Formats: sequence, C-alpha cells, structure tokens
Amino acid sequence: MKFKLKRVEVQSRKDMEMIDITDHVQSAVSDAGVCNGLVFVSTSHTSSGLLVTEGIECLERDVLAHLERLAPKEPPPGTYGYWHNRYLDFDGRLGFNAGDHLKSILGGIQCFFPVEDGKLVRGGRQRVYFVEYDGPLARTVLIQVLGEEC
Repeated sequence: MKFKLKRVEVQSRKDMEMIDITDHVQSAVSDAGVCNGLVFVSTSHTSSGLLVTEGIECLERDVLAHLERLAPKEPPPGTYGYWHNRYLDFDGRLGFNAGDHLKSILGGIQCFFPVEDGKLVRGGRQRVYFVEYDGPLARTVLIQVLGEEC
C-alpha cells in the first residue's frame, strides 16, 4: 500500500469564488504512482471549502449566491447577529467572518474519489472546486492518495 500527500497552494482573487482544482487532483493521483485506491481532498482552512459539482460558470454563480443567502456576511438589520463577530478575548483577535465559517460548514471541507488504473474516477460533468469564502487569500489544499502501487 502506498500513501502520498501533496499540498497545493490556491490563490483566490475575490472575496468569494470557486476555483476548479480538478486537474490538480488528477495530477496528484498521476504523480503518486497508485493504480487502484482512493484520493482524499481537504482544505486546511475554516473559512473555505470544497465542492463537487458540474463545471459551468452559471452554476458557480448560483452556488455562491445561494450560500450567501443562507449565511450572509452581514445579517440583515433588525434580524439577528453573529456571536463570533466580536473581540475574541481568548486570543485577542477580532472575529468578523462568522458567515464565512458557516458557509464552510454548509458546503463541506473535503471530498474523496476512487482511483482506478491510475485515474480519478468521477462523473462526466463532475469537477472539484476549492471555494473561497473569505478572500482574497493564499490557501492550502491537501490531496492524499492511497492505494496499490503500479
């Protein structure tokens, strides 16, 4: 059994955006030299996420708009507030991004796929997206490949 971890840096350019990392995942699988096994993909940040969906721009906009409606950066006036958006006395920092953390929880932070004959096995339209909720920032995606050596 072979295990190979690859770290990929993703640079977001916007406050919220979906970045297609499917090619990075396939490249990690190819570089690992695993014929059959699994690949796990995870973000190491609490205000970002990973999603698997169809790779078209209009759907990307729909996903981001829906998540923003579910967990807005700023709740509408007179409705509710976020307990996280305050001075955090345990570490002396200012919490300001509760909505971004909630989006990460709603969308998820990891996904996995089978690997067969050295290739990522996924549906014909499935793409793997790193999703930035709190950017722009440099982020790290972890890609863990495990399986039988070729």
